[in-house]
Amino acid sequence: MKKSIAVLGLGRYGQFLADALCRQGADVLVADDDEEIIQRFAPMVSCAVKADLNEPGAIRNLGLNDVDTVVVSMGSSLESSIMCVMVAKEMGIPHVIAKAASLRMGDILRRVGADEIVYPEKESAEATARRLLSSDFIEFFDLGSELCVCSLKPKKDWIGKTLRELRLRDRYRLNIVAIRENGKTSASPNPDEPLSETCELFAVTEHGSLDKLF
Repeated sequence: MKKSIAVLGLGRYGQFLADALCRQGADVLVADDDEEIIQRFAPMVSCAVKADLNEPGAIRNLGLNDVDTVVVSMGSSLESSIMCVMVAKEMGIPHVIAKAASLRMGDILRRVGADEIVYPEKESAEATARRLLSSDFIEFFDLGSELCVCSLKPKKDWIGKTLRELRLRDRYRLNIVAIRENGKTSASPNPDEPLSETCELFAVTEHGSLDKLF
């Protein structure tokens, strides 16, 4: 079943998000007060609506009742963000994500009902910093405020050793969930198979544990 997601506000972040969701096969509804942007997205998404997102009635008329998640992406407009979050939660939307331009804004949006706050600039900067500081990281994805998924190359002193020997969960709180090698990915890594320098490790860990890898 396709996941249904509404993106309210098509600034740069909202546009990138809506485009990515469409490419990954989601059922996407978008809304913004800019007619030109709405017309551009109309052929790509399931529903594109020009709407004043400061108005509760306009938000209720978007047809959000059947969506799984609402993303409020007007990070520069606190008033519109508050209104969208509040109306979405009043309508019973199970998961409302709100973009925030500052920690203070994020705190306010959480207080009015947002289930999750994202800080795109902060998260992008942190991910870039990790890549700059460690050549071991290949990709990094947030799973919320506490957990993340990362793919990384084995460190030099890991090569030739097994997962059982390395005890990565104990040493780094790093849970290896898959290993890719020679184009093949195993979702059940053999803990007794020595790691090679060409393999790629997929791990789930806590944000605070990443510093131990540097």
